[in-house]
Amino acid sequence: MKNMKTLDEVIKNYKSETIDGRDLSRLSRFIPEDRLKELKISLKQEYVGKHKNIKWTKNNILKQLKEDVEFGFEKALDKRGISSSLMFEVVKMWNWILEEGLENFSDNDYSQYGLPLFKATAIKYGFDNPIGTDSGCEFKYSDEE
Repeated sequence: MKNMKTLDEVIKNYKSETIDGRDLSRLSRFIPEDRLKELKISLKQEYVGKHKNIKWTKNNILKQLKEDVEFGFEKALDKRGISSSLMFEVVKMWNWILEEGLENFSDNDYSQYGLPLFKATAIKYGFDNPIGTDSGCEFKYSDEE
């Protein structure tokens, strides 16, 4: 497998899939201020000239991914439909950037608030997996139980 996408590749090719810009908000933390406009991100006036981006490294991306997977699990297990679907898109974005086998996770695998993606990502990177041996597709995670 190749290395993760470069910042230039992400800026050129990423298309947001969230209704609230949650993915871009997280991604913007890694983008130099002078390049935010390339992703159609603008800072509030009080932050112009003060944006300090996190260095674009795999380790830094993994730290953010870990937080986002934990938050995704939390929302999914609380059966928070909108929040968990947005976090599903955020985690998909990081997996697309990392290109380590989960970058083509299908939207068709969104059962039970995204649990299968959160679990696959947690297992891949050694993050906490609160559903244990469950696949994430079990009916007990459904809102209809």
